[in-house]
Amino acid sequence: MSAAPGRRAVITGIGLVTPVGASPDGVFDALCSGRSGLRRPPEDHPLAGVLEVAGIVPEVDATKVLPAVEARTVDRYVVLALLAAQSAMTDAGLEVGRDVDPYRIGVIVSGVGGLATLETNALARARRGRLGVSPHMLGGMLPGMGAAYIAIKYGIRGYSSSVATACAAGAQSIGDAVRLIRTGEADVVLAGSSEAHLFPTLADSFGNAWALARGWEDPEAASRPFDRKRNGFVLSEGAGVLVLESQAHADGRGAAGYAEVVGWGATTDAHHPTTPRPDGSGAAECMRRALADAAIAGSDVGYLNAHGTGTKLGDAAEALAIRAVFDDSPPVSSTKGLTGHMLGASGAVEAAVTAISIIRGVAPPTHNLDDPDPACDLDHIRDEPRKVEIDYALSSSFGFGGFNVSLVIGRPGTALRRSV
Repeated sequence: MSAAPGRRAVITGIGLVTPVGASPDGVFDALCSGRSGLRRPPEDHPLAGVLEVAGIVPEVDATKVLPAVEARTVDRYVVLALLAAQSAMTDAGLEVGRDVDPYRIGVIVSGVGGLATLETNALARARRGRLGVSPHMLGGMLPGMGAAYIAIKYGIRGYSSSVATACAAGAQSIGDAVRLIRTGEADVVLAGSSEAHLFPTLADSFGNAWALARGWEDPEAASRPFDRKRNGFVLSEGAGVLVLESQAHADGRGAAGYAEVVGWGATTDAHHPTTPRPDGSGAAECMRRALADAAIAGSDVGYLNAHGTGTKLGDAAEALAIRAVFDDSPPVSSTKGLTGHMLGASGAVEAAVTAISIIRGVAPPTHNLDDPDPACDLDHIRDEPRKVEIDYALSSSFGFGGFNVSLVIGRPGTALRRSV
């Protein structure tokens, strides 16, 4: 059900930490200029000799968001979540207690959790027994700790949660935030996802499942969404957190909006733990529900930011879904050719990119799409950014387990609009 005018959800702050940059402008410019964040893991990285290529966030200073003692004990995914949240709060010009009641702001930040902490402690226990296990392990491992640390740092005392829907988690967090705002349970929600899983056990699991890109001499060529030569995705880390506010709350404090999340939909494939339905029917229904929630037609969509990971089955199923929903394919691109696949964080980062595309009237291209697969016959944006007048755009994320989420993002309805 669409929101009442005062309960519409607008994006007033964006915080990003990605392999291609850590600011909205910087990330978007990298995606438009073709600046890749994919490389071979350096010798001192845990994945050296394990993965051929990964999307690695440059080293971050945890003491920027945590006291020095805590900075040494929390998992990297918590640090990335805090950095993204800090950037988003600063971008929104928001202060809890001054601009919003602590009980009227929530946080939904998701991800697979502290897998590095779990792996490190499991190995330490194997070597040293019980004494090898850190008492801080749970505080770094649990998926909800990203949201918990954000709430602690900013004194957020309203609704908080973390969803576990794999690669759809970031997008679903945003959808759930929209629901909270529409129902009046919150005026403001920090929503997104953080992932820092670049450790051998998870990488080996994906590799043994033949899900990862392999055999590429040039690491920047390895991620190839919708390309005929694609052979898997590139595992990456990162975080994206958005500040969403009710339109009335944003207007009341004079906050400028990037865009409005005007609709969203979610479905489940109920097909297989790791592969999508080959006919794309679950993803197609998800997109239809998002369009219906936004009360717009497919022809109103000026740009579609695709999940597009570079896997054979996933890209083909997504293309079938898009063709089933749209009489004519809107301009389509996937940004994972440059960022790799940040799992749950991808959906939050891509929603931010989609919002900026609306403001700029420019859609970034799919990098490495040299020879489009005929099975993925869409209006692909290739080689160069495309100038497009966008009133509404669609951003989709699909996760292991068959979780599908689509977000419809449109121009903000307030006179106070961002310009980037």
